[in-house]
Amino acid sequence: MKAQPLLPAVLKRRRAPRVAVLALVLCSLLVPLAFLFDGAPSGYVTTEERRRQEVVLPKFDHEEKRRPTGADRERQDAPERKIPRSSSGVIHQQTPEKNISKSSTGVIHHQTPEKNISKVLPAPKVEPSKDVTDSTKVARDASQEGEKADEVEKAKSCQLEFGSYCLWSIEHKEIMKDHIVKRLKDQLFVARSYYPSIAKLQGQEALTQEMKQNIQDHERILSVSTVDADLPSLINRRMKQMERTLVRAKSCTVDCKNVDRKLRQILDMTEDEAHFHMKQSAFLYNLGAQTLPKSHHCLSMRLTLEYFKSSSLDSDDSPGKFSSPEYRHYVILSRNVIAASVVINSTVTSCKEPGYLAFHILTDAQNFYAMKHWFARNSYKNAAIHVLNYEAIILERLPKYTIWQLYLPEEFRVLIRSIKQPTENTRMKYLSLFSHSHFIIPEIFKYLNKVVVLDDDVVVQRDLSFLWNIDMGDKVNGAVEFCGLKLGEMKNVLGKTAYDPKSCAWMSGVNLINLDKWREHNVTENYLLLMKKFKVKDELSLMKAAAFPLSLLSLQHLIYPLDEKLTLAGLGYDYGIDEEVARRSASLHYNGNMKPWLELGIPDYKKYWKRFLVRGDRFMDECNVNP
Repeated sequence: MKAQPLLPAVLKRRRAPRVAVLALVLCSLLVPLAFLFDGAPSGYVTTEERRRQEVVLPKFDHEEKRRPTGADRERQDAPERKIPRSSSGVIHQQTPEKNISKSSTGVIHHQTPEKNISKVLPAPKVEPSKDVTDSTKVARDASQEGEKADEVEKAKSCQLEFGSYCLWSIEHKEIMKDHIVKRLKDQLFVARSYYPSIAKLQGQEALTQEMKQNIQDHERILSVSTVDADLPSLINRRMKQMERTLVRAKSCTVDCKNVDRKLRQILDMTEDEAHFHMKQSAFLYNLGAQTLPKSHHCLSMRLTLEYFKSSSLDSDDSPGKFSSPEYRHYVILSRNVIAASVVINSTVTSCKEPGYLAFHILTDAQNFYAMKHWFARNSYKNAAIHVLNYEAIILERLPKYTIWQLYLPEEFRVLIRSIKQPTENTRMKYLSLFSHSHFIIPEIFKYLNKVVVLDDDVVVQRDLSFLWNIDMGDKVNGAVEFCGLKLGEMKNVLGKTAYDPKSCAWMSGVNLINLDKWREHNVTENYLLLMKKFKVKDELSLMKAAAFPLSLLSLQHLIYPLDEKLTLAGLGYDYGIDEEVARRSASLHYNGNMKPWLELGIPDYKKYWKRFLVRGDRFMDECNVNP
C-alpha cells in the first residue's frame, strides 16, 4: 500500500529529460531561422558575404524589386547616416548609390532604394560595367571584321575571275523583285527536303499525302508564273497551307542527316546555278565592252558611203605640215571615228596655239575612208589632221614586218595583294601598254624626231605643249610609271629573260616618244628578237597576250618618268575617283572595259568625254550617236 504513491514521482523524474530534449530540438530549429531572417550575429561574415568582398561584380541595368514596407519608407525619408562598425570591427562591402540600414543584430546590410508612394524619388543611374561593355564591343567588332573579311574574300575571288564586271554588277545591282515567287521557291525547296523522310515514317500517311499535294500545287503555280503579277488570287492561302504543313513536318522525328544532305544538295545546285548565270552575265558584259555600238557602226558605214560619193574631199590639207619640225606632232591609233574626234577636239581646245598641231591617225582599212571623210568635213581650230591606212603602209612600204594588222593599245587586268597584309583588300588595276603596232611607229614616221602618242580613250584638259620642252636625256619613252607593280613581281610572266626586278611598270595613254633615241637604241629590233624568244605567232590572242612582257622588257631602263598629275587613269573601271581630282588633271584616261562611248560607261565620268563631241553633225543625228 505504501509503494503506490512513489509511481507519480518516478514518472515526474522521467518526464524532465524529455522536456529538455524537446527544448534542445526547438532551439536547434529556431537558431537557423534566426540566421535566415535576421542575418549573422555581430562579427560573423557569411559565405555569400565573403564572396561579395573578394570578387568585384559588375553592375547591371536591372535591380531586384520588392514591395516597400513602412520601415523602408521611413528610412528613405531619413537623412543619410554614418556607417557604424560592428563589435568585431568588420565592415561589409558597400555599393555606391544605395541606402544603408542596420538590423537588430547590429549587422550592416545592403538595401536597394525603393519608390515612395507619397514622395517619388528619382531612380539612381546604374551604368553597365566597363568589362561587359568592352566584351560586347569586342564581340561586335569581331563579328564586323568577320563579315568584312568574307566580303573582301568574295570580292577577291570575283575580281580574279571576272575583273571589272564585279564592280559594274555592284553598281548596277537591281532591287529584288517578285518576293512572293521567291518565297514559293523557298517553301518548295524545304518541302522537297523533308518529303523523303516523312514518307518513310509509319502513321504519317496523311501528312505525306498533304505534303505531296502542296508540292505539286507549288510546282504547277511556278511553272506558269515567273513574276508576282502572274500569280493566282488565292496564292496567300496556298502559302499558309504549305507553311502549316512544314511546321508539322519539322515537329516529326526524322533522320536529320537525310534532311541535311538534301538541303546541301539544293544549296550546291543553287550556287552552281548562280555561278553559271554570273559567268554568262560576265561574258555578255565583256562582249558589250569589246563590241562597237550599233550607232557607231552605222556612222562609219554612212561616212564610207558618203566618201565615195564626194571624191572632191580626197585631198590632204597642207601636206608639208605633217613632216615639219615646227609642228607638235601627235600620233593616235584608233578604229573609232568618234573616239579619235574627241581626243583631237579636246587637245586643240586645251592648246593655246592649235594652229601648230599636227595629228597622225593610224587606222585599219575598214575605217580608213570613214575617218578621212569625217576629218575632211569637220574643222578643229586649224589643226592639221592626217589619216593613214596602217595596213596598206605595212604591206606596201614595210613588207619586212609580216604582221600587218593594226593593234590598238593592249589593256591588262592586274590584281595586287600585299604580302605583308594578306587580309587587306585586293586592288585591281588596268594597265595599258604598247601593242605591236606601236613599235612600228618610228619606221612609219622616219622624218620626225619626237611625237606624243595618245590613246583614243584619252581626254585632254590642259595644254600639253610643255611636253616638247622636256629633255629626256638618253631615255626613249616618257610615261607615267606605276610602281605598285615591279618587274620582280612578275617572274611567271617575264620568263627567264634578264631584267631589273626593281624596275616599275608604266602605262600608255599620254606618251612622249623620242624617235631619234628609239632608233639609236634599236628598240624595234630588240622587240622583234624578244618576239622570237617568246615564240610569239601571228595570232590575235597570242599577240595581245605577248604585249605585256614584250613592252615592259623592250623598254626597261629607257622610261623617263613623267609627273603623275599628267594623266588620271582608271575612269574605265574605278567608281571611286573624286570629281575635283578629275577636273584638275591634265588628261583623263578611260582605261578599262567601261569606255565612255559605251552604255557600260560610268555615268559620272561620261560628262568629261561628251563635252568634246562634235554637235549638230547630220550623220550623228541620223545614226543616233549619243543623243
